[in-house]
Amino acid sequence: MELGIPKEVRQLESRVGLTPAGVDALSKSGHTVWVERSAGAAAGFSDEVYQAVGAQIAYSAEELYGRSEVIVKVARPTAGEYRYFLTDQVIMSFLNLAVASPDLLEVLRQQRITAIGFENIRTASGTLPVLTSSSEVAGRLAPIIAGQMLCSPGGHGLLLSGVPGVPPAEVVIIGAGVVGTNAAQGFQGLGAQVLVLDNNAERLRRLHESCGSRVATMMASPYNIEKVVSFADVIILSVLIPGARAPILLSRAMVERMKPGSVIIDFAIDQGGASETSRPTTLQDPIYREAGVLHYCVPNMPALVARTASHALTNASLPYVLTIAHQGTEKAIRMQPDLARGVNVYQGRLANPEVAAALGLTPEVNLSGLSDTTGANRE
Repeated sequence: MELGIPKEVRQLESRVGLTPAGVDALSKSGHTVWVERSAGAAAGFSDEVYQAVGAQIAYSAEELYGRSEVIVKVARPTAGEYRYFLTDQVIMSFLNLAVASPDLLEVLRQQRITAIGFENIRTASGTLPVLTSSSEVAGRLAPIIAGQMLCSPGGHGLLLSGVPGVPPAEVVIIGAGVVGTNAAQGFQGLGAQVLVLDNNAERLRRLHESCGSRVATMMASPYNIEKVVSFADVIILSVLIPGARAPILLSRAMVERMKPGSVIIDFAIDQGGASETSRPTTLQDPIYREAGVLHYCVPNMPALVARTASHALTNASLPYVLTIAHQGTEKAIRMQPDLARGVNVYQGRLANPEVAAALGLTPEVNLSGLSDTTGANRE
């Protein structure tokens, strides 16, 4: 099979769809991998390193798309990339179709594309293996970014850990999933006072078992959220509804009652944001002040550590890419139900029920009927 790794075009998106290690695995399995010139440069992977593991270098995006049956990238395609799509091509990336421009879905339909969203690949147990890899990176970046914001112009001027005689910062994390758990561990390790809210008691129980009394937990009712917002120096919004728009947890009125110079980091921004005051920002201009509160709402935060994030993404996505390369898309979907759950659009038809519901549409194809439940690869 012919696979393509394009250079990302979104502003300061420094990650790459597959690292040389991923290309090596595909090449040794007999597949041809095209890598657009300089696609990995911002993450520290030169063209020469890719060529050493068997990659072919494409000298333009048009050439790369034109040679590839399967495109593996990081960010959802931009309008400028639509013209390169081929009929019946497969595209694997983070898609977030629930908040994407409607024109992306339209062009996927017109070109009969099969579009697989990394954020929707889900196992039978409910875990999101590819999204988890990026969420772990993002969660561990949270204390670093929050600490910088607190001491930036307009910030509280607080040291997260405090010092003897001066209390630490109060950090509130809403959402005890992968991002929230990694953020809690990081903030706790730096000495901050950490409180985590979630509406799932089992998640809070697991967090308590891993962190003990060093991290306090609370059920995430509207009453409790409004209560804790008033004293927080840092609020981390790390909620996720797979395939759907994020719920609004903080109203503008609640943000206006926060302490001036406090910080909101909204990890749900790639799904619309969890605060009424959130709007997407970029790594070039990541912070804005709204209602006296500093906001950080960068959808591709892991790109700050592009090399680490690219390795993590490849580790998680490569098994699915290999299955498609070895078996072809249709058979791969039959063999791996978790991959089938990641299919947003199948041959131009809307397939994912959660994404369809978020868009107010009805799925046009049911992929569960394709799943192979009799073979050795049953989940």
